[in-house]
Amino acid sequence: MDALKIDKAIVAGFDWGARTADIIAALWPERCRALVSVSGYLIGSPEAGKAPLPPKAELQWWYQFYFATERGQEGYEKYRHDFSKLIWQLASPKWNFDDATFDRSAASFENPDDVKIGIHNYRWRQGLADGETKFDDLEKRLAKSPVITVPTITLEGDANGAPHPDSSAYANKFTGKYAHRIIQGGIGHNLPQEAPHDFAQAIVDVDRN
Repeated sequence: MDALKIDKAIVAGFDWGARTADIIAALWPERCRALVSVSGYLIGSPEAGKAPLPPKAELQWWYQFYFATERGQEGYEKYRHDFSKLIWQLASPKWNFDDATFDRSAASFENPDDVKIGIHNYRWRQGLADGETKFDDLEKRLAKSPVITVPTITLEGDANGAPHPDSSAYANKFTGKYAHRIIQGGIGHNLPQEAPHDFAQAIVDVDRN
């Protein structure tokens, strides 16, 4: 935003993008006009990640345990295309995307940083790798699960196959004007791509409030 000379903006995203948008809204509300976040409040910390989950929930995170091993890193490097396609299918079980749609996104995985960044992120979240020390103060603030005060709309697809919290678990983290929407029609994890109109409409609507 600084590089683009944007003082204040609506931030929106899903998955890692939603986590990023949530963090911007929580730590720099003066730079955030409003927020649209798929799957709600996704701010976490390695400390919070140490708490064990019920077995069914842990099963959904199977790839995090896989990535914690050297075999997992080598496997992701070798089968990156197939691995990512499997995750798409599991996370959006009712989305009948074609190969061309997937391949447009898969092209971005073919870069020298993809494996390193992905593996490090998941290992960091499990407390198995260090983060950037220059961000330690910010991490301490995020570990306290700060509330988000800017106007917010959270979204969830009715067929999200990826691990995600129920909206009741995070509604109280949004203390400004807030609404939650369930997007119907077999919409999975990749809501912006599966339901682009609903995602864009939420951005338009949150700006009106």
